[in-house]
Amino acid sequence: MRRLSHIVGFDDAPFSRAYRGDVLLVGAVYAGLRLEGVLSTTVRRDGVNSTEKLATLVEKSRFASQLQGILLQGIAFAGFNVVDLYWLHEWLRVPIVAVARKRPDMEAVRRALLTRVPGGLRKWRLIERLGPMEPAAGVFVQRVGISLQAVETLLRRLAINSALPEPLRTAHLIAGGIALGESRHRA
Repeated sequence: MRRLSHIVGFDDAPFSRAYRGDVLLVGAVYAGLRLEGVLSTTVRRDGVNSTEKLATLVEKSRFASQLQGILLQGIAFAGFNVVDLYWLHEWLRVPIVAVARKRPDMEAVRRALLTRVPGGLRKWRLIERLGPMEPAAGVFVQRVGISLQAVETLLRRLAINSALPEPLRTAHLIAGGIALGESRHRA
């Protein structure tokens, strides 16, 4: 497999529990270890538009032709706006990797989706289709279009300042800084 060097990492901005509206989503585009650009859009809190918004944003960006992979801070943004990794991979034809610092409690996620979120069953099926998160390079991942070995290589190469790869860490810092006036929490 070729070395993946042009990667975008996406994370959403923080929001209050009571908030019901659109949430900022930021992408940090990297060429190797150099920040090349920033992308942004919004997705609906607990909505169903995250996959389409991501695909359209990436596809229409000036980075689309060089992009070789997408990293997501988890499989859902803005609460439970679940990304369909298979559909995103099919649309953009690049590997897609959802990354989490720790293994989520999938039973709690299932319960929340099925009892409190509109369209929760469909969203749960998207998550279930991917199977359990796998440990890789100190984090947990779900992936489409890339082997676990290639994911580990990519994460090790891009995780310079924390367990998270730089594109995700940077997207997290930018999103927090815009939403709160300054970034906080660990990145």
